[in-house]
Amino acid sequence: NAASINGNPMRAFLTRDADFFVPLHVRVQKAQRVKADLFLSIHADAFFTPRPQGASVFALSASGASSAAARWMANKENAADAVGGLNVGAKDAQVQRALLDMSTTAQINDSLKLGSALLGEIGKVGRLHKPSVEQAGFAVLKAPDIPSVLVETAFISNPDEEARLRSEAYQEQL
Repeated sequence: NAASINGNPMRAFLTRDADFFVPLHVRVQKAQRVKADLFLSIHADAFFTPRPQGASVFALSASGASSAAARWMANKENAADAVGGLNVGAKDAQVQRALLDMSTTAQINDSLKLGSALLGEIGKVGRLHKPSVEQAGFAVLKAPDIPSVLVETAFISNPDEEARLRSEAYQEQL
């Protein structure tokens, strides 16, 4: 779909358009193939009890998770698949590491800015589970060249939030 935001052209690409599994590394590859400027991984969260509610936004963490919950969620997501490495085209291992570190640092910084902006917008529509961007090692966020965030829109295990997520009007707002 062609659209514009503040006068800037924007096109959205989906990694899938139906309910089937796409390996995590393939999702990242699809974004890289279309030279994506941003990568959004959109989910509905779930927990063992119906009480938790609200949206969360995650960016990649270079060194572990920002909370036990973030770490648990990352482990749950990463159990679905393994992610391949990055070939930066350099023969020297130290140069490869340095390039990857610089690229990943810039990606994380941009992802945190994107995540903060998203939380501000999501907070206008629904409840937030956490007021700031969390960081975790989600496999799907590991493209070092594309700012990437994972959005947990709501807790589908919470009956009120599940009902809202089923509403086309709420989906459109969100």
